[in-house]
Amino acid sequence: VCAIPRACSQGYLKACSCDPLKRGRSKDERGEFDWGGCSDNINYGIRFAKAFVDAKEKKVKDARALMNLHNNRCGRMAVKRFLKLECKCHGVSGSCTLRTCWLAMSDFRKTGDYLRKKYNGAIQVTMNQDGTGFTVANKNFRKPTKTDLVYFENSPDYCVMDKSAGSLGTAGRVCNKMSRGTDGCEVMCCGRGYDTTRVTRITKCECKFHWCCAVRCKECEDTVDVHTCKAPKRAEWLDQT
Repeated sequence: VCAIPRACSQGYLKACSCDPLKRGRSKDERGEFDWGGCSDNINYGIRFAKAFVDAKEKKVKDARALMNLHNNRCGRMAVKRFLKLECKCHGVSGSCTLRTCWLAMSDFRKTGDYLRKKYNGAIQVTMNQDGTGFTVANKNFRKPTKTDLVYFENSPDYCVMDKSAGSLGTAGRVCNKMSRGTDGCEVMCCGRGYDTTRVTRITKCECKFHWCCAVRCKECEDTVDVHTCKAPKRAEWLDQT
């Protein structure tokens, strides 16, 4: 959805061009402006993505296909949500008495951050009796809207090994003691703690360039602490490894 509208406006695709609907005059909070330039053709991109991505899901009538169709639509709406208005001022000394504006795609990071928040707040649902929609799995939660991501099954616990789910777990993984991110010991080790091992490494150091043309280095000995996640304290974990 992101690449196609931009490719349309840049003339890379023969099947589409600038958004044909962005013509004439319009207005925003700053006042009136004329549509000009070349707006990214978001509507063509949405139609193309819908036909391409949803094709497989429309061939079957089950809960997973219904979920994927809903989430696919949420993704397309998220891309359209962050279209930004870009303008060029006209007038004496840049007075901006007249403006020419067009719609452009935002950086995908903005859309990705939005969808990540939606993923973290996804709503668990079940299929209704006639198979045409969803009902919430927990009656205490609100019903999902068109902008909410939904799911049927809980994700596997990736903290422990689960061969059926393809998860190797995090036991023995090297973690960063100082980080508070996903690579940090607190997160990666899933609260199990970590072991610390002091190791000695030989690394290249004091490298110098010699004319011409070689780089010569010394070998330096470096002692560091390596932190690795502890294994779960469960007997069945040993049976799975």
